[in-house]
Amino acid sequence: MKSHCKVVVIGGGIGGCSTLYHLTKEGWTDVVLVERNELTSGTTWHSAAQVTNFGAVQTMVGLKSHSIKLYKELSADPENPINYHHASGGIRLASTQEHLDGYNHFISLAKGMGVDFELIDAAECAKRHPLIETHELLGGLWDPLDGDIDPAQLTQALARAARKAGAEIYRHNPVENIYQKPNGEWVVQTKNGDITCEKVVNAGGYRVNEIGDMIGVKYPVISMEHMYFLTEAIPEIADFGKRVPLLRDPLDDFYSRQEKDGLLVGIYEQRCKTWGMDGIDPNFVNALCPDDLDRCLDNMERVFQRMPCLERTGIRSIINGPITYSADGNPLVGKTPGFDNLYSIIGLRAGLGEGGGHGKILAEIIVHGESEWDTWAIDPARFTRHANTEFTARKAVEDYQNEFRFHMPHEFRPAGRLAKTTPIYPVLKAQNAEFGVVNGWERAMFFKPDADFEFKHSFRFTDTEKVVAAEIKAVHEGVGMMEVSGFNRYEIKGPKAAEWLDSLMCSNVPKKVGRVGLCYFLTGKGNVAGEATLAKLADDTFWYGSAAASEYHDMDWLRTRLPKDGGVVITPMTNTHTILVVSGPKSRDLLASLSPRTDWSNKAFPWLTAKPVFIEHAEVLAMRVSFNGELGWELHVPNEQLFLVHSLLDEAGKGFGLVPFGMLATESMRLEKSYRHWKADLITEFDPFESSLDRFINMDKESFPGKEALLAKAGQPARKKFVTMTVDCEIAPAHPGDSICFEGKVIGTVTSAGYGHRVNKNIVMGFIDPAYATEGCEFDVEIIGKPYPATVVSDSLFDPENVCVRS
Repeated sequence: MKSHCKVVVIGGGIGGCSTLYHLTKEGWTDVVLVERNELTSGTTWHSAAQVTNFGAVQTMVGLKSHSIKLYKELSADPENPINYHHASGGIRLASTQEHLDGYNHFISLAKGMGVDFELIDAAECAKRHPLIETHELLGGLWDPLDGDIDPAQLTQALARAARKAGAEIYRHNPVENIYQKPNGEWVVQTKNGDITCEKVVNAGGYRVNEIGDMIGVKYPVISMEHMYFLTEAIPEIADFGKRVPLLRDPLDDFYSRQEKDGLLVGIYEQRCKTWGMDGIDPNFVNALCPDDLDRCLDNMERVFQRMPCLERTGIRSIINGPITYSADGNPLVGKTPGFDNLYSIIGLRAGLGEGGGHGKILAEIIVHGESEWDTWAIDPARFTRHANTEFTARKAVEDYQNEFRFHMPHEFRPAGRLAKTTPIYPVLKAQNAEFGVVNGWERAMFFKPDADFEFKHSFRFTDTEKVVAAEIKAVHEGVGMMEVSGFNRYEIKGPKAAEWLDSLMCSNVPKKVGRVGLCYFLTGKGNVAGEATLAKLADDTFWYGSAAASEYHDMDWLRTRLPKDGGVVITPMTNTHTILVVSGPKSRDLLASLSPRTDWSNKAFPWLTAKPVFIEHAEVLAMRVSFNGELGWELHVPNEQLFLVHSLLDEAGKGFGLVPFGMLATESMRLEKSYRHWKADLITEFDPFESSLDRFINMDKESFPGKEALLAKAGQPARKKFVTMTVDCEIAPAHPGDSICFEGKVIGTVTSAGYGHRVNKNIVMGFIDPAYATEGCEFDVEIIGKPYPATVVSDSLFDPENVCVRS
């Protein structure tokens, strides 16, 4: 056994073996995998092993498509064939108009990744799947490449190929401890000896947190018991003459696929249960949980109605085993926050179907620092401290119970709510706020006109648009107030702070005390990594602000680049301060009424400046910035005085017609200004010039991360170009992932969209082929299954000269 290597992968299931395989594909062969027992002996061996193209975001579609292609190549090995039933086809049933709308969206989203789905009616569903009844059925989503694969054969094939390339695998060699040396190297202590390595990958399956405990990391991953049963032979299957398609039913919470001449039927029962939260028996290997089909009885009647053949068929065997879930159902694949060289590929609830793509992504991140796709949807940094074990368990149960029910637009489900609230949450709740969640924080989306108003989740426009329009009108004509909870904020201080920040940003960092600037930083390949608002409060002090979701992401990016000889200290302030936005043409008068000793005039307090002020006896930092395009200020308030400041503004605001507004109104207004959202419009797949951020980039700076990569691309054509468009559609907005097409050919993808109520336009933003990025260029945007004419427009449909924000 090696005593030194580049990477140690812990865990021999699909995640670990796929990572090992793909590391060798990236040219790293000094890599080893350690497994406590046999390969696949955890969750992998009892997987239902469905391999589908379906994904809720394009990255998930891409990694699944990679898996399908890889598995097809591996299965074609004549010396070691794999039982892969490729392209049996699969149907996701639709029983509501919302299902159909969602499937139409996913068809368009997948088209942008080169994947073809088809929406079929109920009669066609029955024609393609002879075992189903069509009651309450409107149609279904057809995936022609859907199939299933032998999990053990697949994992062994990946392991075999990795060994052939030079990797080594040590079975029956449990990890007993892990520690880090002063130089950053890891020592993985195993039963058969120690291995010193540069990087560690946690691929521990349902033992993920046993490995985490050795390192001092608690991952937001727990296990759920999951049951499926295998039936006796079904005559109709033999008579069909080909494999029965896979089936997934969001109404009846089950799936099925052919297994020999019978069926494998899996149930996502509502009376589900977690597993292993109080510890796992060390001898639980190649093992299952006790059968408990009684807890599925609530589902069985409906399942039998959908597939009557099951009433006439015996059950041959029952499988009840643990599968892992993260706190949002997506896996954790990437670098572990707080560490430079610790990675994970865990929480793989659909590990077999996605594992090939997950391994590819992780290998690219380990070797190159980033993947070809933006991987935020599976990045471990998307979870912060609220995602503890109990929170994760509640979200996992909820996700399990809704396995085939995709999230609707602006849908925030109830489990794990109130994880993070500010002191004024009860006040906003009393004002009929409808809350969403951002990084665990409750944030008002809009304010209902009355307590009985029903917030309908839909891919189409609903009555909520009228409420949002009214909030925007009040802000535009008078003054509004919005709480921005959880806004990511650090104080960066020290004699080297200014020099250090300037060396990291491809933008100009504010040089004058009191100035505020929008800055960008890049990946090693020169693509957009993040966006930050920097306020220079003193010669040696900056406030750094960014999206709430970026809290761990940005801290890691900054921490790993701190000067080795000191001179810079970063202090997190996300949980100690909250923003109150005061916006509209009357905002200056309202603030002056509560802060008469501050000169709020345009001359004394111009746009993009910051200064400490008193709101009566509360001291806050006021920044004259605006994410909605109106005159306004952000008041950064210590949480202990948030109730005070909000109460003062609310009371004084009665004389100015103050209205509360929420993030749906802000979303509409920022679209009218072509302002970007991080991880919607600002992603690691494109550089700042492709992202149309030219005015923020200073290529004359001596150096910054990613500059060499940008210089190397000089003279090369852009891959895509970010543009703003208007679309002629009155029934619905576009949705992120929808395809942009010219004469039926995909030329781009929607990143953000919504209705602009100040300009009365249906607005879309996204990346398109540069040939179509000229103002006035016309093409189509697909919205819930139909193409609608769209036109490229100039940035900032509303107030392009910034008269309002400068007034």
